[in-house]
Amino acid sequence: MLGDNKNDTCNGEDYIRPASKTVRDLEVQLVLSLILGIGAFIAFCILRPRWPTLYAARKRRLDPTIGLPPLTDSFFGWIPRLYKVTEEQILASAGLDAFVFLTFFKMATRIFAIMTFFAFVVLWPINYSYRNFQPLLGGNPPTDDPDDWDDLYRPIGLPLGSVAMGLADKIEKDKSRERTFLWAYVFFTYFFVALTIYFINKETFRIIGYRQDYLGSQSTLTDRTFRLTGVPPDFRTEARIRAVIEKLRIGTVETVSICRNWKALDKIVEERHQILCNLEASWARLRKQQRYLAANARHRNGRTNSSRNNHISEDDEESGENWGLLGGGSSQTHVSEGDRPQVSIRHGIFGLRSRKVDAIDYYEEKLRRIDQVVIEARKKEYATTDMVLVTMDSVASCQMIVQARIDPRPGRFLTKAAPSPADIVWKNTYEPRGVRRIKAWTITLFITILTLVWIFPTAFLASWLSICTIQKVLPSFSLWLKDHAIIHSLLQNGVPTLVVSLLNVAVPYLYEYLSNRQGMISHGDVELSLISKNFFFTFFNTFFVFAISTSAFDFWSVLQEFLKDTSKIPRAIAADVENLSVFYINFIMLQGIGLMPFRILEVGSVFLFPINRVLAKTPRDYAALKKPPLFQYGFYLPTSLLVFNLCVIYSVLRWGFAILLFGTLYFSIGYFTFKHMLLYAMDQPQHATGGAWQIICNRIVIGLIVFEVVMVGQIASLSAFVQSVAVMPLIPFSIWYTYYFKRRFVPLMKYIALRAIKPDEGSDEEQAVVDDEESDDASPSRSRSREMLRRGSTLDELKEKGLTFTNPSLIDPLQQAWVYTDPPPITMTDEESEDGGEGSEDQPTLVLPSVDSSLGIGEDNVWLNTAGRNRST
Repeated sequence: MLGDNKNDTCNGEDYIRPASKTVRDLEVQLVLSLILGIGAFIAFCILRPRWPTLYAARKRRLDPTIGLPPLTDSFFGWIPRLYKVTEEQILASAGLDAFVFLTFFKMATRIFAIMTFFAFVVLWPINYSYRNFQPLLGGNPPTDDPDDWDDLYRPIGLPLGSVAMGLADKIEKDKSRERTFLWAYVFFTYFFVALTIYFINKETFRIIGYRQDYLGSQSTLTDRTFRLTGVPPDFRTEARIRAVIEKLRIGTVETVSICRNWKALDKIVEERHQILCNLEASWARLRKQQRYLAANARHRNGRTNSSRNNHISEDDEESGENWGLLGGGSSQTHVSEGDRPQVSIRHGIFGLRSRKVDAIDYYEEKLRRIDQVVIEARKKEYATTDMVLVTMDSVASCQMIVQARIDPRPGRFLTKAAPSPADIVWKNTYEPRGVRRIKAWTITLFITILTLVWIFPTAFLASWLSICTIQKVLPSFSLWLKDHAIIHSLLQNGVPTLVVSLLNVAVPYLYEYLSNRQGMISHGDVELSLISKNFFFTFFNTFFVFAISTSAFDFWSVLQEFLKDTSKIPRAIAADVENLSVFYINFIMLQGIGLMPFRILEVGSVFLFPINRVLAKTPRDYAALKKPPLFQYGFYLPTSLLVFNLCVIYSVLRWGFAILLFGTLYFSIGYFTFKHMLLYAMDQPQHATGGAWQIICNRIVIGLIVFEVVMVGQIASLSAFVQSVAVMPLIPFSIWYTYYFKRRFVPLMKYIALRAIKPDEGSDEEQAVVDDEESDDASPSRSRSREMLRRGSTLDELKEKGLTFTNPSLIDPLQQAWVYTDPPPITMTDEESEDGGEGSEDQPTLVLPSVDSSLGIGEDNVWLNTAGRNRST
């Protein structure tokens, strides 16, 4: 019979495509996800109070004035405390980026909770009644052609013509009823699109309001500084830049920082850092050997003293004292110190000769000499670039310049908001703009090609992990799997979802490496670029390729057909999307229930900590182990956006109720997970001021457009052309909404409105006017946020205390070797000492070995004269 051997044979696509299609597959995946998730969550509850240096690392480093409530050490008591942390506290303690990220999860939970209700109450009964038609003998309908039904029913002896005609009539009646009820598909497509856009608008208004209140209430160095590019060579002096800006009569210029080509200085500072690390490593080896020898000496002394006391009489004090002077090993310097570490240096013609010298003395002398080189290099003048950082006297003046054009000639005196001083990638500031542009386009093109090509190794890996490959390579194991349905389902469905999940975790590291080499000026820009790149990868490789191609290897041929006839796209996508429903449910289930608790457990940091602990050698390395891990939005947000779009795309289809249910669980669990990570555990060094919200909304609209195309094809495949055409107006509407969003909301996501800027000092009447204006459109939560911001400094103001727009290579103190437990004191240059920058008297004094001046260091011949060393340890 038709379709009987479908499960026993494999074609090309079965080697690659996910095969999950039954309820049993969902049950197995759910059990596996629950085991993983509950195990990770219990492990976190056990480790959290025992490992505060990891799970409360950020809270321990926060400024005491930030009112983030502490969490209890009880097993589950921390959950209500975390739930009660308000949005105002999130904004005050974690900043705008964390606030936007968590708002997305909260919004997604609300959207999918509403969709899930209607999917269960309305769509599930409709799909069950009118989309699950089964023929008399069971299985799926083989065809709509009555002639094929004759072949199907001939073995049971039924009249062929009557059966064919009767079943054909029944099919036509069912199709007519199905087409009638497909209007429910049309209605809920419109409803879900409208619901999503409504929440996007609502949350965008809220985020803009909070962002304007937050940025308008502060007056940080970053908010008063703008970046000026395209500066002609004749204008690259502080006086001329100041004259150009102040001539506009917008405000007064406080400082002008001209970016210069500091490449040579940065290279010297980097070389000094490497020498410092080598010196600290040499000291660490010596001190480790000293501790080992001292422990052995104490052990030997204790054992010898014990045996001696058994033979020396109590009144023989003189004999005992003489033994202590003659037999004690601690007075022997070479025993207590041990052998000092050596380093091999090469010299002579072409470096053919080598000699071992004392490593500590060698690196100390190199450090001393390179310190002089750094001091001299800091005094030099370097060539200017076309970039200048200008700080104004007020935020309003800066915003007026940023939102305007200064020069009538293209490409000259272009203004843009400046990143935070700690966020600047200084090595890219002195790279020519044309070079940065070429690098950006080259790497973007490379990543695009890499994303398109990546499907082939992925498909190859998936084919080797498929059931079809097992049937071909290990037939006996395949027969054994058929007798063990649970293991068969686990291998058939768990492995593909796990491969996709691991791929989404591993690839972002490669994209991060490439993004950091695009020449962007700030780490915040790199992070936003990483979000876009990783979303493109995850959405394309996890959904788009499977949706339009019967197998990954014929993707290009199918794509060529679509380019020839674009009308085939909706039907092709609709046909394959339906078959992948259970696979994507398994994927979301694994991501939300199974793997999300591993994120709060920070399994990567837990796994790497003992490795880093073993690899740590110096006190500086041990101090680095206590630093909070870094939270990178580019690693977490793209997968969440993919899950959001999958839930929207499948919301109306047969399995929509299940995918929406697990999508709701994913975002509700994710909200608590990332809330703890962002507030208590991990640092966020980037300074994007909520810029990810624009990316989030644009990617959601992409998902809506795909959802609408899928519904057009799905309804058209059921021969309901009128209903299919009724859905099509949503596609141009969604495209128009992207332009509407960009025109109306994006400017307020990039700039600070002048009316939102609060005056630093003003009369009571001016303050009363501001309060009246705020009360007109402020919700209670916005009012509480404004009161909180007025009472104290924002997180950005606390972070930027003492910072300036100066290359750290020019001003950072020259760190000395960190040998003992306490860090070394800060070393001041002569100029800094004259300014009164002497260290405090209570700082620990670090005694380092002195080096005789007769020891010489040349560029090629270093430390050959080793006479006269003073090894004071």
